[in-house]
Amino acid sequence: MTAGMGRARKRVRVLGALAMAASWSVLFVGGAQPAAADTQSKQWYLSAMQAEEMWKVTTGEGIKVAVIDTGVNSSTPSLQGQVLKGVDATGAPGGETDDYDGHGTTMAELIAGTGNGGGLKGLAPGAKIIPVRVSDSEFEKKHSSKANDTVDAIRAAADSDARIISMSFGSPYSMPEEREAVKYAESKGKLFLASVGNEGHEANRREYPASYPEVVGVASADRKGKVSFYSQHSDTVDVASPGSDVPYWCDNSFKSYCDGDGGTSAATAIASASAALVWSLHPDWTANQVLNVLFDTAGRDWKDGTRSKYLGHGLIRPSMNVLKGKGEPGDPDISPLTKERTTGPAGSSEKPADSASEQPAKNGAEADKPVAAEETKSSGDESQLGLILGVAAVVVVLGGVAYAVVRRRKAA
Repeated sequence: MTAGMGRARKRVRVLGALAMAASWSVLFVGGAQPAAADTQSKQWYLSAMQAEEMWKVTTGEGIKVAVIDTGVNSSTPSLQGQVLKGVDATGAPGGETDDYDGHGTTMAELIAGTGNGGGLKGLAPGAKIIPVRVSDSEFEKKHSSKANDTVDAIRAAADSDARIISMSFGSPYSMPEEREAVKYAESKGKLFLASVGNEGHEANRREYPASYPEVVGVASADRKGKVSFYSQHSDTVDVASPGSDVPYWCDNSFKSYCDGDGGTSAATAIASASAALVWSLHPDWTANQVLNVLFDTAGRDWKDGTRSKYLGHGLIRPSMNVLKGKGEPGDPDISPLTKERTTGPAGSSEKPADSASEQPAKNGAEADKPVAAEETKSSGDESQLGLILGVAAVVVVLGGVAYAVVRRRKAA
């Protein structure tokens, strides 16, 4: 299997559990937790993001999200009735609802789980999931699955009824066929979000598809709004979302959840659910307009028109639009990522809406190389930011840890 200039493409699953630091004594790495009601009490970000208040307005109903991952188990209590017919792109035994790891099911629950049976509660519990199964490196070797299944998966998601594509998967290698599939998804009017990766404290290599200009690269933040230490950082980060201290299914037995970090994987799922809430409230908007609003309302304490290599446009805050009506949708046919005109689905607005706040275009990142230290640690970059809930001086304290205090620190 090759990619780019004939280099072997190593499929790297973006799993927060693999990016843990042993010094984080508050995390019980690998420790089994019962699938009981206390699992939801550990979803600290739901309160911080004002989920209960938003659900009085919208739960994401009418929005379908394609989850490209290890499969989605549609039989967990939290996902019963939430999963639609999908696609298995692996060509291996099983199907799209045969999750060989538990990762994809976790992502689906974080997006649209009902929370029944004490399972994870999704930020957009009214949305529906279209599962698209792909293989990670281990699964691929074991089953000799299709080499380019991510290409087929992205195209299948683009051809589906999903408005949002959520992909908590990545590889440090770009591939022309995958890039074309991403462009195809954009031409079909999809909003594509992907995790930037969990090796920011190590090699910090760009991950694909998150680094393609047409894809929203999602970084991970912790309870304080600080970028997670492992979250990869570069000029391809577009937005940050809660990822630290998010429970996940321990394995494919689906007997228990584990405490730990959901990482940029969970952050991507939560960002996708945020988009579903906004899009559900404004069903006539295009993907460009939904993203414009998410960027425009993101929490940041730096000047508009600049971007942090750690948090992108800032910390995602769907409540600013859902509860306060803030955010300018902008031109329906111009991508806030590339500033280029996109080919959207029929029925998009013919006349532009009010211009959104000017945001910088996402840089293309075709080189398969680590981001140099001087590129990622410039003096003007922010490495942490509190989640602003829309009311000045409001601080939400959850378990003694504040997530809403605006804090700023120069990158070291």
